[in-house]
Amino acid sequence: MLRYDIESRWKLEDKVLKYYGLRNQPNMFKNTVKLTKKQKMLVEKLPCDLTDAEISILKNLIGAQIVKIENKRVIPSSLDDAQFCSTCIANDFMIAGIEFDEEGKCPICQSAEKTKNLKSIVPIMNTFPISKKSRFDVAVFYTGGKDSTYLLYYLSKVLKLRVLALTWEIPYMSDCAKKSIENAKVLLNSVEFISRRVSNDDLKRMYKKLYSLSENTCACPSLAYVLFYPELVANKVPYFVAGNEPAQLLGLYFNHMAPQIAYNFPQKKALNFFFNVGRILTLHPPLKKGQFHTLATMKQLAYGDNKLKNLAGYSNKLVYNVCEAIKEVPNILKPLKRAIRSSSWSGNIPAFVQVDFDEICGGVYEWRKIKDTISRECGWVAPEETDKGLHTSCKIEKCKEYSQFSRFYHMRSAMIPFSALEIAIASRSNNLSREEALSELKSSLGFSLEEIPECAIMREYIEK
Repeated sequence: MLRYDIESRWKLEDKVLKYYGLRNQPNMFKNTVKLTKKQKMLVEKLPCDLTDAEISILKNLIGAQIVKIENKRVIPSSLDDAQFCSTCIANDFMIAGIEFDEEGKCPICQSAEKTKNLKSIVPIMNTFPISKKSRFDVAVFYTGGKDSTYLLYYLSKVLKLRVLALTWEIPYMSDCAKKSIENAKVLLNSVEFISRRVSNDDLKRMYKKLYSLSENTCACPSLAYVLFYPELVANKVPYFVAGNEPAQLLGLYFNHMAPQIAYNFPQKKALNFFFNVGRILTLHPPLKKGQFHTLATMKQLAYGDNKLKNLAGYSNKLVYNVCEAIKEVPNILKPLKRAIRSSSWSGNIPAFVQVDFDEICGGVYEWRKIKDTISRECGWVAPEETDKGLHTSCKIEKCKEYSQFSRFYHMRSAMIPFSALEIAIASRSNNLSREEALSELKSSLGFSLEEIPECAIMREYIEK
């Protein structure tokens, strides 16, 4: 008899074996295998010796999900022991269970051709008309970070639009972000700035719930949308422009949170036509480009996740957890629900759109060049870790990375750490060099098996 065990990163959950990782093409999203009753009974006994008859029962699993003990893959416990992709910075420590093909490429790089046109799940617009019905042409959620500052610069200084900048003052806002916001107020003359705070009592209630679900308290940008949507409707702002860089947007696909069709939906005229027929039949005005995405986003925050999306296996656990946390302070949703109803009936819905950062930068959104531009034009202040390019506006970003990494590494969550995907995609796409990505990975990101100091900042706020 031969001794077998479940392969690393596969886990028995009820009647299925579930994979926690990112598999090679074409099996990238084939992460569950349903077991027969006999197979489940055998798998529950592993590790153990198997007879020839038992091996026959498990034959479709042998070699992939069930392996000989001596062939079981070892998951590295540090970056020093990790295998890196031959093309990008992805590795099997920060993304435990990531696979590599014969050329040493990870699934992200294997999918480069397939995903090259997956740019955004909301419509892309790089130019905007001057509004005749509002004091503002566009609005942005402004954090003082690299990406939102570049978006603010592009809209106000390059396109010369009237911009409404919306800032949610979180208790963890970094000092460099605060300085960047104050400098932008001086240098960007066509921008009107609005900031909002949630009371400490309400915020702590939400944060405690969110911490119990996600092991961190990051609620951006979802809670900011809750706070500011009524403001957008009241001011009749025609466009709300997202400031996500390309790597963040594509990360949703690799995290199995957005199917390929979601990136193509804005171009599907037939789907939009049939949806608008339903709107007209219920005496609602038809929706223009981007307005469907606005209503879908706001309704999810106000009323919870769409059941059809969950059944299809594309739920966003991050947003779900934020929605659950917001329920701790139900009154905060009342203005949002009123704004959803009034805007849906009137058609006065700010269209949710995305600027293609790669395209407006001439092909590649290079982080180093972007930092130089916004420092010069907007007074942007870099964080103390000057090489940092991901998420530069918050003191607890490393804590969020640590909690996502820890939960995924120990197979308590199937969600791949967002920053792990983003830094890999960014290095693949030449947003930064491989050397720059490795430097940021080692010095600035929270991929650690031991709790990092930043976690104390978060706990101190919710517990004091």
